[in-house]
Amino acid sequence: MALDITTARPWPALLDLPWRLPLEDWPEERLAALPRGISRHVVRFVRLEGRVIAIKEIKADIARREYNMLRMLRRLGQPVVEPVGVVAGRLTKDGEPLDACLLTRHLQFSLPYRAMLSQNLRPDTAARLIDALAVLLVRLHLVGFWWGDVSLSNTLFKRSAGEFAAYLVDAETGELHDKLTNGQREHDLDIARVNIAGEMMDLQAGGFVGEDIDPIAISDRIIQRYNVLWQELTAVERFDADQRWRVDERIRVLNSLGFDVGELDITTDFDGTTIQIQPKVVDAGHHSRRLLRLTGLDVEDNQARRLLNDLDAFRAAHERQNDDEEQVAHDWLMQVYEPITRSAPPEMRRKMEPAELFHEVLEHRWYMSEKAQRDFTIEEAVQDYIDTVLPDKPDDSAVVGVDTDAIPVRANR
Repeated sequence: MALDITTARPWPALLDLPWRLPLEDWPEERLAALPRGISRHVVRFVRLEGRVIAIKEIKADIARREYNMLRMLRRLGQPVVEPVGVVAGRLTKDGEPLDACLLTRHLQFSLPYRAMLSQNLRPDTAARLIDALAVLLVRLHLVGFWWGDVSLSNTLFKRSAGEFAAYLVDAETGELHDKLTNGQREHDLDIARVNIAGEMMDLQAGGFVGEDIDPIAISDRIIQRYNVLWQELTAVERFDADQRWRVDERIRVLNSLGFDVGELDITTDFDGTTIQIQPKVVDAGHHSRRLLRLTGLDVEDNQARRLLNDLDAFRAAHERQNDDEEQVAHDWLMQVYEPITRSAPPEMRRKMEPAELFHEVLEHRWYMSEKAQRDFTIEEAVQDYIDTVLPDKPDDSAVVGVDTDAIPVRANR
């Protein structure tokens, strides 16, 4: 058998996998037991040299197209899974041709939305997932990507300081353009609304969400959240020439949403009495880039926002507002962040990312203080969290307790 393997970097261990077998027949000892989302193709997870990769069986031309699309989106800084390679030219031992396989790296600590249903999530979880998907869709549209199959099923979610961060996991139907038309954006939104409503109905049919949940209202939310965010990021604003402070105000608003403004289009009318501004280049990740520069921590943007708030509180508490920002950040990292994230027993640290653990401890400290009507030290909060909360937390890096294949799927959606 002459395999045709395309990878971004050489990985000889790929040759050890049983490519002569259909993916659905691969032996259990080769597979990693991780929750899978809905897919029209056979998908399996495999542990290979300490890494977990997702393998999707698909036609060779489609696999190569999706591989290249994911690589382009990652170069554009978009939140998508990392493509590993494509394996084509597969034959069975009897010489029968098999479909090619697309390989992507498993996104650590991420889960498909259906797998989250086993984790006693808060009642507003569905709304928070929709909000995360809306942010993802806006980001993709800003770089000219038309998804073509927007859904919760084609997305992975990671916890991010009480919210969720969404990642595109399936770019099979996507197209990359210089700029999307309004019609293309609205088409994606229509697809999202239909798919999400169907997915929520599936969950109700399986008894995983209550009958009081309105699937149509949930699916309509992505339209509302998307339009609000798109307006903030792209709208043209006009004001009098003596109100130039509003330029800085617009930038601060966009920063608060987690976006950097790389370039503004600023024009004045003929006599210079009014100014018009419109963001031309808007890049997500404002807080995560600032935290990375100050501390070297590379985390989700919501997590970075929370960590930066604690850093600011540390600076104020120690009256170091006039000290060098990077030196204060280093001291906070050594004296606060690292002691907290390393305080949990090693076997419990794998349950969530360190930044999410730090956020949870801060939240726990607040709840403790509210309940007791007094302040607690961070050391007291850490110990109480480890003793009373962390042991019951689900392990986001491992298998969760739900058979996602048992949830019914609507036909012809």
